[in-house]
Amino acid sequence: MTKQLSNLDIMKETDAFPYEDTEPEAFRALSGMLYTLVWKDGKPLGYMLAATVKELVAVPEEIRGPVVVDEVARTVHAFEGPATEAERSQLVAAVMQYWREHGTFEVLRGWRDEPWPVYGGVDDEVIYSAERSGTGMLGVMRYGVHMMGFVRDETASHGMKIWIPRRAANKSTYPNMLDNTVAGGLMAGEDPLECVIREADEEADLPEALVRARAVNTGVVTYIYVTDERAGGEAGQIYPEMQWVYEIELPAGVTPTPKDGEVGEFYLWTVEQVREALAQGRFKPNCALVVLDFLVRHGILTPENEPDFDEIVRRMHRKLPFPGPHQLVERGKA
Repeated sequence: MTKQLSNLDIMKETDAFPYEDTEPEAFRALSGMLYTLVWKDGKPLGYMLAATVKELVAVPEEIRGPVVVDEVARTVHAFEGPATEAERSQLVAAVMQYWREHGTFEVLRGWRDEPWPVYGGVDDEVIYSAERSGTGMLGVMRYGVHMMGFVRDETASHGMKIWIPRRAANKSTYPNMLDNTVAGGLMAGEDPLECVIREADEEADLPEALVRARAVNTGVVTYIYVTDERAGGEAGQIYPEMQWVYEIELPAGVTPTPKDGEVGEFYLWTVEQVREALAQGRFKPNCALVVLDFLVRHGILTPENEPDFDEIVRRMHRKLPFPGPHQLVERGKA
């Protein structure tokens, strides 16, 4: 019989990076295996695996530019030479292409041709962009949008049913796992709502006018995920992430429909069916977190019925040590 996961188990799978205050030994053990990618002033940008640092240094200098590795401080300075964001982005792209052409990292087989922003300096200042499939090699912040779709149904428990998609079997990451109704990565310069609208059309064939009128931003979630083989490519990459979370109440006659091949099929499930699938570990990890956030927000998961409620909520809103728009959100400026 498959072990049933608790809600805290689910959260720890998603927010998997150890906490220094409550898991000091695990924190030291993992931190000792990593290097911190830093910007000119020493501000941390991300956590790099030692194997990645080794391969970065192995790239010819005429391609990668100067790289300075401090073995004592375990820091890496890279991509700092060019004067403009565009030139730095070209430098990062050249390194990623070199790795791709030489088959250095399996994860780059999932090349997306999608530039994702890397923030440094001031909170929302983009210092360069990197190929989406390669951001895990740098361990930098990743941003996306997730939207939960539901319908009112007074015959169901909690007065609702939830639209849950199953990812396509041929997806390179987390195939056949359950997802949020709509989700996607935020490309450089993209507005979160516009990203939701785009993804809703591409993945679920939901009309723009409907999504624009009904989608509601309910906040953000932040966490640090540590990848396994389901993510595609090398396991153990560090993914600090923030997701803008939306929800949408869909009319009873509107049915999300697979459109671009990302989704295999949609299910309209009761809260009990969703919670059972969560406990069985069938959701993509960060989508499971967003489902739990939805259950908390709708008063379904509470301190009265969940003994680990406080830690679960804490792990949904982790303080991240890297610059980016999440810091503006934390201060109420975005």
